[in-house]
Amino acid sequence: MFSKKVLTPHQALEKIKSFCAYQERSHKEVTEKLYSYGLFSKDVEQIMAELIEENFLNEERFAVAYAGGKFRVKQWGRQKIKYELKQRGVSSFCIKLALKEIEETDYLSTLFSLACKKWESLIKEQFYSRQAKTSSYLVTKGYEQHLIIEVIERLKKEGTD
Repeated sequence: MFSKKVLTPHQALEKIKSFCAYQERSHKEVTEKLYSYGLFSKDVEQIMAELIEENFLNEERFAVAYAGGKFRVKQWGRQKIKYELKQRGVSSFCIKLALKEIEETDYLSTLFSLACKKWESLIKEQFYSRQAKTSSYLVTKGYEQHLIIEVIERLKKEGTD
């Protein structure tokens, strides 16, 4: 059977500090990593407290960085970002703060840009199929239904064919 080398709390602390310094991490991710080192819960709690105290770990900073990155790079909508942050054990308060950091004008222009690209790629489709596929695509990207409806109405009015 394969067995991992168990680290001492001091070794684990040094290793996890570089893990956290490399990029922002969620509390849940760091906790799981510490347990994977073979530590007991008392040691994990102590190390987590030290990481927070020394500012290696900050849930609010993680949430803002994660939300901003996923919006800018992958062009995710608020719904998908919110879901993913919840999956990472981020508090509702930090999720709200992170989503507020996304500029409304940038958000709406990104949504419109994505909608236009999808709409144009479906030019040979029948109208209702085109509308349904564009809408479905935007939902999977995590955009809100009421905004999607507005964008599709705008595309129809502009006659972007």
